[in-house]
Amino acid sequence: MSTARDLLTNYQHVISDLRLVTGSNGIYDVRVDGELIYSKDENGRHAEDGEVLEIFKEIVGPDVATFGA
Repeated sequence: MSTARDLLTNYQHVISDLRLVTGSNGIYDVRVDGELIYSKDENGRHAEDGEVLEIFKEIVGPDVATFGA
């Protein structure tokens, strides 16, 4: 899934636990370090490409550089 790849490629140095939790009917949640950052059920749609990564960037703030930067 591109969401997990995006997060781990860019922020593997700050993520200690990443879980994509699936449910019935294609429902899924994205949790990073125990915090729910995206829920298909709550939003009623799949995340757009890069959307979850942008949410994560807002959470960690501008002072956290991407991996390798």
